[in-house]
Amino acid sequence: MPSATEGSEGGEEGEILRYEETEDDNVSPTDLSELLKEGTKESHDRAENTQFVKDFLKGRIKKELFKLATVALYFTYSALEEEMDRNKDNPVFAPLYFPLELHRREALVKDLKYFYGEDWKEKIQCSEATQHYVDRIHHVGQHEPELLVAHAYTRYMGDLSGGQVLKKVAQRALKLPTTEEGIQFYMFDNISNAQQFKQLYRARMNALDLDKNTKERIVEEANRAFRFNMQVFDELDKLGRSLTEEAQDGGFPVHDGKGDLRKCPYYADKLGKAGPGCPYQAAVALAKQPLVQLILAACVAVAAGAAAWYLM
Repeated sequence: MPSATEGSEGGEEGEILRYEETEDDNVSPTDLSELLKEGTKESHDRAENTQFVKDFLKGRIKKELFKLATVALYFTYSALEEEMDRNKDNPVFAPLYFPLELHRREALVKDLKYFYGEDWKEKIQCSEATQHYVDRIHHVGQHEPELLVAHAYTRYMGDLSGGQVLKKVAQRALKLPTTEEGIQFYMFDNISNAQQFKQLYRARMNALDLDKNTKERIVEEANRAFRFNMQVFDELDKLGRSLTEEAQDGGFPVHDGKGDLRKCPYYADKLGKAGPGCPYQAAVALAKQPLVQLILAACVAVAAGAAAWYLM
C-alpha cells in the first residue's frame, strides 16, 4: 500500500514517500503544494520507516500479504473515487478531478481478479484499520469537501512517484508475470509523462481559491491521511508476522531443521492430529541408521569412481 518517491528511482531502499524531485522556482512558500510538502515532512519520515514499508522495499513481501494490501487499496480508492465523483463539480475540488488519468479502482479490480479469481468479491473484506480510513474519506467528501484535496494528494502523487519502484519490487519478489498481471494498480496508461502531470497537478492545487485557514486545514488533513496509512501498514505488518512461509512451486515449504519445529507444516500438532513426521527430521533419523550409512558410503565410492573415469 505504500507509495514511493520520485527520488527513489536510484535506490529502492532510500526515501520512499517523497513527492518532490526538484525545486520549482515558480512556487511561493504560501502555495498549497509547498505548504503540503513542508507540512508533511515529519509524517513522510514516520511512514517510510514503518516495518511494513521497509520490508516491502527490500523485497521481503509475502504473496498473501501483498494480496491483503491490494484489498486495502481497493476499499480505500473505492471510497476516495466515490467522493471525488460526488464533488467533481465542486469548485473546491473540481480542478483536481482527473478520472481517466488517475482513478485506480478499475485497475485494482483487475488485480483482485488475478489474485482471487472471478468471485473475488466474496473472498475479501475491509480490515478494521482500512475501515477507519474509508470512514474518514466519506466524512470529508460529504461534509468537508475542501479537505478531499489532502487525501487525493497523499495517495495519487505517491502512486505516480516511487510507486513505480514498488511495482518493480513486487514483480520481482513475487515472481509476477512480465505481462503485468497483479500490478495494474501501478500502471497509469493515460499518463505519458508522470513528471509533467505532477507539475500540472501541483499547479492546479496552487490555483484553488483557498484562504490561509483552509490551506492549514488541508495540511492537517494530509497528516491525518498519513496516520491512517501508517495504521494500515502496522495492521499488515502484524498480519504478516502471523502468516506461515508460503508454499513454493505449489507445494508446502519443508522444515530445514532450523528454527521453530512447530512452524513445519507437517508438524502433528499444527495439523491437529497425528500425522506424518517432518520430512527433514525423518531423513536425518534414517541417515543415522548403520545400514543406511553403509549403503550411502558405497554409493559415494561408486560415484567417485565414475567421476574419475569420466575425467581421465
